[in-house]
Amino acid sequence: MTAAVEPGIFSLRRAQKGDLPRILALLADDQLGAARESADDLAPYELAFEAIDADPSHLLVVGELNGDVVATFQLSFIPGLSRRGSWRAQVEAVRVSGVLRGQGVGALMIEWAIGQARERGCSLVQLTTDKSRVDAHRFYERLGFVASHEGMKLAL
Repeated sequence: MTAAVEPGIFSLRRAQKGDLPRILALLADDQLGAARESADDLAPYELAFEAIDADPSHLLVVGELNGDVVATFQLSFIPGLSRRGSWRAQVEAVRVSGVLRGQGVGALMIEWAIGQARERGCSLVQLTTDKSRVDAHRFYERLGFVASHEGMKLAL
């Protein structure tokens, strides 16, 4: 997927291992991520990248603007028994560089992810977003997502 945006040409592609430092910078570029992510030790991120990259049910994507990585997200395809045994797509870790927020890049990414889910025969696309990310909630609602469930997590 390629699109023209204000500062140039934006495109999506499968992430490569060499993208990890920039992906980590994007993940850490907010109040929540800054407390969770650290590029001091790349080893756990490299192991996770290898697992994601090796599994055809997972796709780690980066967005480039004029050749620079400026966005990322993960798309996972999950089989299930509910909904008549249908598949669902899970969108995770959506990040867009601060200089591009509000320019439609996030919408392009999510629309592309929805298209991939349709191509794989998924019956729904789901995501979670931290309750403190009010702007993200409005963004996803504008794209048609509905806060239909209450999510819970248990940190281990």
